Amino acid sequence: VPFGLTNAPAVFTRLLNSIFFNELNVFVMIFFDDIIIYSANKEDHKRHLDIVFSKLRNHRLYTKRSKCVFGVPETKYLGHLVGSGRRRPDPSKVAALKNWQVPENVHDVRSFLGFTGYLRN
Repeated sequence: VPFGLTNAPAVFTRLLNSIFFNELNVFVMIFFDDIIIYSANKEDHKRHLDIVFSKLRNHRLYTKRSKCVFGVPETKYLGHLVGSGRRRPDPSKVAALKNWQVPENVHDVRSFLGFTGYLRN
């Protein structure tokens, strides 16, 4: 998908969701162009990786090795640490929250509430 097209992210996300329809919320999560593959053990993880890479290859989609992380028990994803069936806020985000300046106006309060709401979810 060419860069700069207004609907390109939505189109690409829809494509990935259709390719991985059967795997979504079973062992695959997708957010835009990020694919997370989660597994209970190493054997399942290898099988899940094979399925995902095979489907990507069949649709002529490829990953960039430098952006991939494999076989880790926990990883950063959308401002959270996810792994082992859990999700928790990234410690750097918690540190930023602890060092937040006292809000001085409505905009500052809204920014603070938005950030804390994001970390809560």
